[in-house]
Amino acid sequence: MKIIFAGTPEFARVALERLLASGFDIALVLTQPDRPSGRGLKLQASPVKQFAQAHGLAVVQPRSLRLDGKYPDDAAAAREAILAAGADAMVVAAYGLILPQWVLDAPARGCFNIHASLLPRWRGAAPIHRAIEAGDSETGITIMQMDAGLDTGDMLFMHTTPITGRDTTGTLHDRLADLGGKLIVLALNQAAAGHLKPVWQPAEGVTYAHKIEKAESAVDWSLPATQIERRIRAFDPFPGASSALAGETVKFWESHVDSMERPSDAGNGQILSASDDGVRIACGDGVLCVTQLQRAGGKRLAAADFLRGFALGAGATFDAPPAEA
Repeated sequence: MKIIFAGTPEFARVALERLLASGFDIALVLTQPDRPSGRGLKLQASPVKQFAQAHGLAVVQPRSLRLDGKYPDDAAAAREAILAAGADAMVVAAYGLILPQWVLDAPARGCFNIHASLLPRWRGAAPIHRAIEAGDSETGITIMQMDAGLDTGDMLFMHTTPITGRDTTGTLHDRLADLGGKLIVLALNQAAAGHLKPVWQPAEGVTYAHKIEKAESAVDWSLPATQIERRIRAFDPFPGASSALAGETVKFWESHVDSMERPSDAGNGQILSASDDGVRIACGDGVLCVTQLQRAGGKRLAAADFLRGFALGAGATFDAPPAEA
C-alpha cells in the first residue's frame, strides 16, 4: 500500500518508523516547517523530517494547505505533490495543520488519524496532558477515519492503557506513541483486506483537550493538593509547574499528596516544612509534598540536593499566580 504520511513531533516519528519497518511504501512525508529552537534559536527540523531525510523519503513542508488561505503558493505546491504521489491512504499523527476537504479526498482510501485518547473523550490538541490533569484512570489510542470535523470521524480501532499515579505526560506519551505505531499498521493491513468496520463516535462523553498554554504552568495554591499533584505530572515535560519565591521561579517535577488536611492557620502556598524528604506546602485543600524541584537555569534535583543550594524555610509563602494565568 502506498502511503502519504503527515506528522511533526516525536509521537508521529514513532508511527512513521513503524510504517516503514512494516514495508509500507511511503511516497511522501508532510511535516511542519523548520522552527527556531534552543538558546541560539537556530532552525530545527522536526523529528519526522529528520527521520524522513535519514531514510531518503520525499518531504514537503507547507505553511498551510488552504488553497484560499494566507499561503496559497505553499498549498498549491503541496497539492501538486500529494496528487502526484498517487497514494492509497494518508496517515496523520500530530501534524499541526488542518486538512481541508481536498486533502481528505485525495487518497483513494482517505485519511487515517492516530489520536492519543479514547474518543470522543479529549478531542483536540492536548489529549495526553488533559487526561492526566483530569485524573482519568485510563486513556488509549483511537485510529480514526478523518472527516472535516475536529476529531469527529468514524473510529476504526481503539486500545486502552491505564494511567498510573506516577505517569507524566512524558511517560504516557511514549507508551501511546508505541501503541499508535502498532495500531496504524494493523488498521492499514485491515483496510487493504477490506475488513475495516467503522464505528460512529457516540454523542455522549465528548470533551475537548485545549492546547496547553505556558501561563498554565503557574501553580494556583488555592486548588486542592490532589489537583496540583496531577497538574505537576500533566505539565511534565512541558510547560512544567512553577511558582515564585523571593523573586525566583522554582519548578516542581515530582510530588505526592502528604495530607488531605492542612493547618487551619496556614495560607495557600505556605511552606510548612522543608527537609530531605520533601517540601511540604499548604494548598487550598490538603498538603502537597514536593520531592523534585528545579531553579531557573539549573537541573532537576531531589529535595535533599535542592535544599543545599536554595534554603526554603517554614513560613515562607510561594506567590499566587498572576491574574491572567
